[in-house]
Amino acid sequence: MTDATHQFISPAELRIGLYIYLDIGWMDHPFPVSSFEIRNQEQIHKLQALGLQKIRYAPEKSQPDPHATEAKAALEQLNTPLHTESPEALAAKQRKALLASQQASLMACERQFGQATLEFKHLTEIIHAQPPAARDTASKLVQGMLDGILNHDESAIRLLSEKAGEKTALHSINVTLISLLLGKALELPKEDMLELGIGALLHDVGKIELPDRLRWVDEQSSPAERQLYQSHVAHGVNLARKMQLSNSATLLIAQHHEFADGSGYPGHIHVDKMSALSRIISLVNRFDNMCNPSNVALAVTPHEALSQLFTKNKMQSDTPTLTAFIKMMGIYPPGSVVQLSDERYALVVSVNSSRPIKPKVIIHDPAIPRDDALMINLEHETHIGIRRSLKPVQLPKAAYDYLSPRKRLCYFFERASDPLSMATDLVGKIS
Repeated sequence: MTDATHQFISPAELRIGLYIYLDIGWMDHPFPVSSFEIRNQEQIHKLQALGLQKIRYAPEKSQPDPHATEAKAALEQLNTPLHTESPEALAAKQRKALLASQQASLMACERQFGQATLEFKHLTEIIHAQPPAARDTASKLVQGMLDGILNHDESAIRLLSEKAGEKTALHSINVTLISLLLGKALELPKEDMLELGIGALLHDVGKIELPDRLRWVDEQSSPAERQLYQSHVAHGVNLARKMQLSNSATLLIAQHHEFADGSGYPGHIHVDKMSALSRIISLVNRFDNMCNPSNVALAVTPHEALSQLFTKNKMQSDTPTLTAFIKMMGIYPPGSVVQLSDERYALVVSVNSSRPIKPKVIIHDPAIPRDDALMINLEHETHIGIRRSLKPVQLPKAAYDYLSPRKRLCYFFERASDPLSMATDLVGKIS
């Protein structure tokens, strides 16, 4: 009988420190015992591979989440009566609360992103031996992302650190997350969103059939190398059939390199022959490849990528899809380096996909240590705006070192509503 103090958690919410119970036969799982404290990510990976909908755990035996605990403690400090604190002490306390909250939010995003990359890597490792299991892993991974995205009235696109996840999976997770957010912006039906996510996650799966050196192409690649590289599309379709993916998801893999003007491959089809979902993945795939090319020296900023997609490469995209994408990402997507109207330099770290004109930024301020820098929501700033976008190399060295522009961009989503916006405004008024 289940102890009244026990609770249940979804596999996606597992973390190190939880004391869990496996309510299945001992031969149905790979662990020596059926109840234990989670010690590492490998155990989490194995637990999630079991395919369970929920897992029982004991809160009183579990270790607290250090980031959630710190944020909770800091937030509780905000309830201190204002009349007992000096304005300076109150501002310092609220600043500490804001820093703890933003750090906890970032860590939660990076933890989920990292877990997603591990799950993706796992499915590519079993795809030949266990195609149906690889399909199920992909479906559960996408469904987990969808549950988070669709349960938020508004989602923000969050910039993560370059080390947030397993490197070879970064592109696939980026394309999946941004495609799903764009699908939500386009108000796609939920069933289409699942197909979109699976197709986006597996769009490059055919590359596992290529030698490592041919999984990316650049200006130095020979015609023969380009031809071999392009064969990853056909390989991907073959793997999709082995996994018994739906016709819709298989079509997304087949068309993810097709362009609206017919200049893509392998079919050189025009937009009228592309599915509505393929138009999304084709666009997002190009955006991420421009920001995260195999040769980092060839990378362009997110702002430059959007600009090129809208001008130089406009005919390659379906117009309604491109318009919705630019509106969602904002003029200055996460990862953009900007100069503000007051001449200070900043890094865009989060964009509300419903209100993208005023993103959240980290501002270079020599008076504040980099680790103590607060995200500033420009939506709440009436006197500060973005004056222009910059390339990282245009930053003064001090600003570059402080802001640390990412060489590779990783994205995840978070709830766009800011529970501490009132506290932020109060800190601003006091200081």
